Amino acid sequence: MSRRGRETSSLGWLAWTLWSATTLLVATAVVLPANLSAPTGDGDWGFFLLLLIQSVTFATVGLILARARPDNAVSWLFLFVGLMVAVYMVAERYQYLALVVRPGLPFGEFTAWLQAWTYVPALGVIVTMLPQLFPTGRPISRRWYPALVFGALASFGLLLVDALAPGQLSQSSVPNPYAISPAAYHVLGGVALPLYAAGALVAFASLVVRWRRADRRQRQQLKWFAYVSFLIPVFVFSNVLVESIDVDETFAKAFTYVAAVVPFLGLPVAVAVSILRHQLYDIDLVIKRTVVYGVLTALLVGTYLGSVLLFRLVLGPVTGPSDLAVAASTLAVAALFRPLRSRVQATVDRRFYRRRYDAARTVEGFASRLRHELDLETLGTDLRGVVSETMQPTQVSLWLRRSP
Repeated sequence: MSRRGRETSSLGWLAWTLWSATTLLVATAVVLPANLSAPTGDGDWGFFLLLLIQSVTFATVGLILARARPDNAVSWLFLFVGLMVAVYMVAERYQYLALVVRPGLPFGEFTAWLQAWTYVPALGVIVTMLPQLFPTGRPISRRWYPALVFGALASFGLLLVDALAPGQLSQSSVPNPYAISPAAYHVLGGVALPLYAAGALVAFASLVVRWRRADRRQRQQLKWFAYVSFLIPVFVFSNVLVESIDVDETFAKAFTYVAAVVPFLGLPVAVAVSILRHQLYDIDLVIKRTVVYGVLTALLVGTYLGSVLLFRLVLGPVTGPSDLAVAASTLAVAALFRPLRSRVQATVDRRFYRRRYDAARTVEGFASRLRHELDLETLGTDLRGVVSETMQPTQVSLWLRRSP
């Protein structure tokens, strides 16, 4: 076996080892007792299932990428994230077992301290390092290696903020055994938090620079990453909006969990699809449909709320406290759906997919002329013109078979 083959085999075994360790830790966390009365919700089964999904998904995607692209650092980054989330899950459950359920078990305070900061590196590397390494697994150029180191140091600084915080540890009743003085902690936070924000900005800037230098294939890969990254703040805003209005608490919690699945599950899956280049060019259709139905949903919701208010103002003196306004608004929105969708889709095509929109209009015009034109020479000229305009080949030839 060649040296490269031995290295690939060793990396494969390392990937399997990290994935197995993550799976074993997740299984251990499942059987440990849960702190369901945790005030912040960390002991809730819904939150626990989200962590389980995140850990297993990131680790599994990291394993798949490591087997297919062992030289791509993104795979090892994902395996690291999955492992850290699994460690957080076990620490959160075990510290509750050792400090509350069965006091006196060893390493209770230590696992409580681990639980306070082990999730931070998982979050930090996704924000500050993943954008700099995606999709090639390397920075844009050698000049960007210091930016990658800066992102790692910024994530480490954020880790220290949680690991050395004075006072009581989160989700436990014990003080931080490794806390520093409040004055030193104030200085640490004043340095680490701005550095982390700067690291996130540098990571975003690296994506912009990579996009400007990328070829068509790499831009399609970056679109997958940008698409899911854009959905994360959208769902965060939607979650804040749902919590700010008066809705059922069960519905609000369910919406929160469903919205959280997008970054927990969507990001690693989108990265895997883009790096492995599976159905890579379908992302344009996905983005187009998201824009169309996102705008359509916003318009229909606005129309519905506005029409309910208008109908109640107009019909209120006649119908009183009746549901007639709601029914009329529902019918109005249902009637507007199809024409509004067509109008929004045409607007999106015209604004963001102009070349494809122009090609479709050209083909439609040719099909209309085809129904009325009988001269073969004219049709041949028109057909060559349509093909040249829409497909832009280097050469166009038309062969007509003569009837016997």
